[in-house]
Amino acid sequence: MPIEVRLPQLGEGVVEGTISRWLKQEGDAVAELEPLLEVATDKVDTEIPSPADGTVLKILYPEGATVAVGAVIAYIGEPGETVPEGEAAPAAQAQPAGEHEPTAAATAPAPVAVTEAPAPHPSPAAPPPAALPPEKYKPGRHPQLGYISPLVAKLANEKGINLARVKGSGLNGRITKEDVLAYLETAPAAPPASAAASRPPSPPAGAKPAPAPMLPGDTIAPLNRMRKSIAEHMLRSKFSAPHALTVMEADLSRVAAHRAAHKDEFAQAGVRLTFTPYFIAAAAQALRAFPLVNTSWSEEGLIWHQKVNIGMAVSLDEDGLIVPVIRHADELSLLGLARTVNDLAERARSRKLRPDEISGSTFSVTNHGVTGSLFAAPIINQPNVAIMGTGAIKKRAVVITDELGNDSIAIRPMIYLSLSFDHRVVDGAVADMFLGKVVEILETWQ
Repeated sequence: MPIEVRLPQLGEGVVEGTISRWLKQEGDAVAELEPLLEVATDKVDTEIPSPADGTVLKILYPEGATVAVGAVIAYIGEPGETVPEGEAAPAAQAQPAGEHEPTAAATAPAPVAVTEAPAPHPSPAAPPPAALPPEKYKPGRHPQLGYISPLVAKLANEKGINLARVKGSGLNGRITKEDVLAYLETAPAAPPASAAASRPPSPPAGAKPAPAPMLPGDTIAPLNRMRKSIAEHMLRSKFSAPHALTVMEADLSRVAAHRAAHKDEFAQAGVRLTFTPYFIAAAAQALRAFPLVNTSWSEEGLIWHQKVNIGMAVSLDEDGLIVPVIRHADELSLLGLARTVNDLAERARSRKLRPDEISGSTFSVTNHGVTGSLFAAPIINQPNVAIMGTGAIKKRAVVITDELGNDSIAIRPMIYLSLSFDHRVVDGAVADMFLGKVVEILETWQ
């Protein structure tokens, strides 16, 4: 009997993936666990292994198609076996590759000249009279609307949208997130009163700035999946969490001396010792001292995380950034942290992270100082309640007080540390105590 190949769960909150490339074609032999296809999500490209030995009997979706998690995408079996009827999606109905960027790491698309008219966005259906009240949608098969993804159901319920008014542009007319967002642009619906009372306000209608005027010689480069995902994530964070900021400075004399004394030793072990592991270690210890900063907000109450999993922002230059997660950061030695930081950063830049390596963080750190920034106000990486920014290390003249109370001027390697925090959960006093603990750990490094 043919074996179904289903699209697996590709990370926390990921409900669909785009087939970038089939590594095997119909009729090809494949071994169990041998890579069968490549799938791209918003931030990770990954290989999907074959679930069994056999021959690829049928591929149901072409390259470039976006498929829901759990959907059957192919069959594997013995040559001549019959594939179940009605499972294959006709190629003409599948989303063509041109509608989705093949991978977040792909080269930016060629700019479109101003003189060319941009491709029209699928226009949402004009809202009919108010005779269609919104209903509460559940993910899955709907008798009139077909398949509804978890994200589309969540958006419709939050915004009070009747999906019968929305024109679907996806596979077999399926309604996608982009269709719902396009509908909201022309017919924004007020959220239900009960939800509005317990949820922070969304951006007000009309708050979106007018598009920039196109001047002669200007071009438009379409946004790739990663940039769209970053934009949505940052906007959602700013409008869901009231951001507050505190900034402190730290003397890194002891950290710099420790690094200088041990970087050759670490290099012999095949590990490059940077300043980032020190910041991660200090944050991990401070999170144990102030566990409120290691929580997440929910409408039912605070979620107290027992593990300290620190997300580490890694720049991908113009492609955006990604946040791989250092799990159990408080249990790792400095050598273990340095090795993990090196590994995750290298694989992030080469697009080799696994989906589970970019989910599950309880706190985040961004080292914006690597590009010369002194201090910044980072946007919180949801669902965390805080993110720490580390600025550039600069030698400055500072006043030093000795044990007798005498002051003197000395040159010290100084750094600004910033903490953006969710004021629904963390108040200024706790934020200052947490950041003060980080400063204390760095300045008294043993």
